[in-house]
Amino acid sequence: MDGFAKTEGELCPDCQAGPGPENTCVGVGLPIQMWHTPDCPTWTIMQINIEAGARRIKEQEAWARGVLPVAHERLKQAAASLPPGTAAQPFVDALTELVQAQADANDLVVLHKWAEILERHFPPELPDPDHTAD
Repeated sequence: MDGFAKTEGELCPDCQAGPGPENTCVGVGLPIQMWHTPDCPTWTIMQINIEAGARRIKEQEAWARGVLPVAHERLKQAAASLPPGTAAQPFVDALTELVQAQADANDLVVLHKWAEILERHFPPELPDPDHTAD
């Protein structure tokens, strides 16, 4: 085993690299891959873009973690100011609970948690076999 893939791929328009232990293989879409030399301009730009994207994600995450608690508090205050029993109450309660679940989560709130919360605030209408509600 040589420690590198020996399969052919698309040729980089800049460096025209092929498989080799000194080159880098990048997947550019299944099943296409492209090889780059260490000093390839295309590879350098790809690395810069990857690092910039990762930095943006970290910055957005830090911003959101700072803003969410404050916005959630404003939401709770607005929800508390609504008169109880209004038609909007289930929507307000569900949104408040969903935001709280997101604030408690380290990542995105998973789908089954969304379903639990929405099911609690918007239960399905049970069938009325005797049609007593008509």
